[in-house]
Amino acid sequence: MIPISYFIVLSFILFFLGIVAFFVKKDLLTQFMAVEIMLNAANLAFIAFAKSANALDGQVIVFFVITVAGAEAAIGLAIILLIFRHRKTIKTEDINLMKG
Repeated sequence: MIPISYFIVLSFILFFLGIVAFFVKKDLLTQFMAVEIMLNAANLAFIAFAKSANALDGQVIVFFVITVAGAEAAIGLAIILLIFRHRKTIKTEDINLMKG
């Protein structure tokens, strides 16, 4: 059986890579994927802790997080598509929506 510490370390690495990708990459699509990686890292930690405690609470939370992530993916991609149609770019440096 694989120890829980392996899953927690993997979750931490994925979450850290998501944070780094979010702040280093400069286009909206990559930042969006980085947020999804961070959500999946949190899901992995919830599942690992639920498995170690022999409880279903963490798995129920993961179910709701996956549901929210699905809705976020649909709405987020729609917003990115709308910004691309209007501004013709998805680079965050070129997008300043507060400018008139």
